[in-house]
Formats: sequence, C-alpha cells, structure tokens
Amino acid sequence: MKVVVLVVGKLKERYFRDAEAEYRKRLRPYCNLDVVEVKDDAALLAAVPARARLFVLDERGAAPTSTEFASMLETEQHHGGGAPVAFAIGGADGHSQAIRDRADKVLSFGQMTIAHRLVRLLLIEQIYRAFRIIRGEPYHRE
Repeated sequence: MKVVVLVVGKLKERYFRDAEAEYRKRLRPYCNLDVVEVKDDAALLAAVPARARLFVLDERGAAPTSTEFASMLETEQHHGGGAPVAFAIGGADGHSQAIRDRADKVLSFGQMTIAHRLVRLLLIEQIYRAFRIIRGEPYHRE
C-alpha cells in the first residue's frame, strides 16, 4: 500500500527528524511511505498523487479512535483499487478551502491546537499503530 504524507514546512529539529525516522523504519514492512515537504498550500494541493484518496488533518474534522482509523486504512487497502492514500498537514495557518474541498475525509486529533510538526509525528505513529491493529499484532491497547 502506498501512503503519502504531504506537509507544509520542514522538520528543523533533529529530535523530530529522529523520531520520524524511527517510525518510517517501523513502517517498512507494512507500506510504502513517502513524506513530501512543500512550501505552501498551493504546492500541497499540486503534490496530491493522481487518484489518491485524500485525508486532510484539520481541527474541524472527525476525531476517530485509533481502531476506527485502522479500519479506514484497512478499507482503503482492500477496496481502494491500488490508489494511494494521502494525508495533508497544513502549516501554521491550517488549510485553504481548496484543500478541504479536495478532501475525501477531514480528520482531527481533537479540538486542541497542535503544532503542525507534532501532528506530523502523531500521524505517522498512528499509521504505524493502524497497521499493527489491522494485522492483529501487539502494540495497541484498548
């Protein structure tokens, strides 16, 4: 399964880069993960892969549980027709209406404001957790 994480901005802090690298390594057996850093929302929209199902992270979105998130990924894995799954994380000002309009689903980690570089790490960890849940492997606890 191809998973693309589209993000406005770069990870500057080494500790964030190290944490992301660890989860990317853990994800290798489960999916082909690409993280694409772009300059702004227009470039983010242009970077969405053709045919991709787009999940946009926005505080106004639905806040699924980890199990529900895993179920969404599993549905895409089995019924997505090989189309990539893309997740979009905006910059400090969030997303434009054009990105939200393109979204197949808008998701949230809750109503709190979370720095976009932290959301990036949370998302990648949740993708890893989802694949472990899908395969029934130990990691997640209810």
